[in-house]
Amino acid sequence: MNNDIMTGLFKPKSIAVVGASATPGKIGYTVLKNLIDSQYTGKIYPINPTADEILGIKAYASVMDVPGEIDAAAITVPAKLTLQVTEECGKKGIKGLIIITSGFSEVGNHELEEQIVETAKRYGSRILGPNIVGVLSNADHMNASFAPFLPMVGKAALISQSGALLIAMDAASYTRKVGFDKLVSIGNMSDVDFADIISCLNDDENTSCITLYIEGIRDGRKFMDACKNATKPIIALKSGTSSHGAAAAASHTGSLAGAAKVYGAAFKQSGIIQASDLNNLFDRTQALSLQPPMNGDNLLIITNGGGVGVLATDAAERDGIPLKFAPKEVQDEMKKHMPEFGSAKNPVDLTGMAGTEWYTESVQFALDHSWVDGLVVLYCETAMTNPIEIAKGIKRAVDAAKTKDKPIVVSAVGGEKSDAAIQWLLENGIPAYNSPEVAINAMAALREQAKAKITVAEKFKPYGDYDKETALKVIKKAREDGRESLTEIEAKQIFEAYGLPTTKGLLAKSEAEAVEFAKKIGYPVVMKIVSPEILHKSDAGGVKVNIKDDAAAREAYNVILANAKNYKSDANIHGILVQEMAPWGTEVILGSINDATFGPTMMFGLGGIFVEVLKDVTFRVSPVSENQALIMLDEIRGAPILAGVRGEAPRDKEAMANAVCRYSSMILDLKDEISESDANPVLVYEKGKGIKIVDARVILKKK
Repeated sequence: MNNDIMTGLFKPKSIAVVGASATPGKIGYTVLKNLIDSQYTGKIYPINPTADEILGIKAYASVMDVPGEIDAAAITVPAKLTLQVTEECGKKGIKGLIIITSGFSEVGNHELEEQIVETAKRYGSRILGPNIVGVLSNADHMNASFAPFLPMVGKAALISQSGALLIAMDAASYTRKVGFDKLVSIGNMSDVDFADIISCLNDDENTSCITLYIEGIRDGRKFMDACKNATKPIIALKSGTSSHGAAAAASHTGSLAGAAKVYGAAFKQSGIIQASDLNNLFDRTQALSLQPPMNGDNLLIITNGGGVGVLATDAAERDGIPLKFAPKEVQDEMKKHMPEFGSAKNPVDLTGMAGTEWYTESVQFALDHSWVDGLVVLYCETAMTNPIEIAKGIKRAVDAAKTKDKPIVVSAVGGEKSDAAIQWLLENGIPAYNSPEVAINAMAALREQAKAKITVAEKFKPYGDYDKETALKVIKKAREDGRESLTEIEAKQIFEAYGLPTTKGLLAKSEAEAVEFAKKIGYPVVMKIVSPEILHKSDAGGVKVNIKDDAAAREAYNVILANAKNYKSDANIHGILVQEMAPWGTEVILGSINDATFGPTMMFGLGGIFVEVLKDVTFRVSPVSENQALIMLDEIRGAPILAGVRGEAPRDKEAMANAVCRYSSMILDLKDEISESDANPVLVYEKGKGIKIVDARVILKKK
């Protein structure tokens, strides 16, 4: 499949422009002229039933009239003609259909889009688009698009869901000096999608970094698999990160989940480096396409100015690569290249007296020293130095260094001469920026790349003690009752079937039973309303805690029942749950949604009644490995609470991580049944003492 995509769409030896025109201003004219102007070396076949030749090239009435084979067709005819053209291209054996034409699902015309895809599949053709700008490839001298020109030559490849943004980035590649080998407009993704192209570009010798602009993905799991299997760095900017309309969701997780959080989780698990905005996408692409990953935490900064050194130090801590003092042997060497009042600690401040020689020798030594994992070189323009000469000195050091697997980025702050030095460095393969903070962030991307490789290499190890059969029986019974939500008792039965520890309880249907069960369990107890129509029990006054004797149990039974009826008079009340009162522990929440893009998705965060106010949660797409689970525990703002604060003992993070993994397995295993769920609160005890799920909620998928 990928070979067909590569040959048909990205490396065709012949292209038919269907709808080619001799009229300037028409897309069929622009695409044909762009192919000619880009010096495309393959065969070009203009297709137009009323022309003998266009722009000096023989034209044909149909692709069927072209002698010999055609690899790709750039289709620019009106939407109503695309089905006929797709049929003809299929009969001709054309493998790649670049459908530039608009007027399909983006305007509600889903039926026509489905028809052209079905037709293409029947002949083994692949469709890129429709509703795209086209495909541009420097390596193949191919501008099969209506973008004005090929981008600045480079090693990155951009896949963009926005055509207008692709055209803008094409032009900006020259002003920003960020080179691309390929620009691919992906449009409606009726057939070929991000995953297909990522798999292709991963095998492309001219691509070193894959850059994505994403508005939405249809098959999230396919996308994640393609990214995990890629060996090249992938960086993505996701737009449209507002909520999935989850405000009406029945579970806490449903109301807290949103596109930004779920996509962010999927990106982390897939090894994708994220960009915060368009400028950041350019800046990080530049570093990722030109430099190796930073395979360790030891970042060294060399500067000639204390101010930019401090700014860079702050940025390094902010971006996840905080500085450490350099070891004595590094400091001793650096002191040879600075006056007595310089600093060799890190940042290494060569002072404003630093000339080309000091920079060159310091950079070469740093790159060759085993302690240094990544190097950021900062330069402030002075009257005593020539920025271009400093840049050339840095390049000489890079070339002379014995070590070639360490990343280096540069920042030059100053006027026109510093800007010229930045351009020179970029043209010579060294990422360079006019801000120390941006340079640090670019290096952080290279560190993230190295960490991403480790994340992707992790494998989920399923537990062997699940009891899916019991879980399905519970769900079947609820469905037979016409319910789409489980009671707390039923939800806990499912949790227990997957090895999750829950509090024990008995369902009382009378005052007398409530007292009997409370004695059996042992005071103090908790009592709760059990009704599939009352999901948020606290809101209904349906929970009473710390019940210490028979009289209190009788009173609690009657008060809870009255509150429930007052809250929802027609609620189907199964009874009152009499439950052990678990010892105090730190409250956290586990939860899930069945995301439309990525499927079963896991949530962890601080729990309790204020979870939706604090929103201190993090997400992962299921299944979740134990290492990823531990990372989730550390991602929330409340992580120090789990570590133990103000004299509290550390919480049992290992037990919590185990629960996250098991929960993620449960929702994946029951993905066809469970829509949303949460366990809240989950009480986490001291290290070695485990956890206990106190309350549980499960919402079933509509069938």
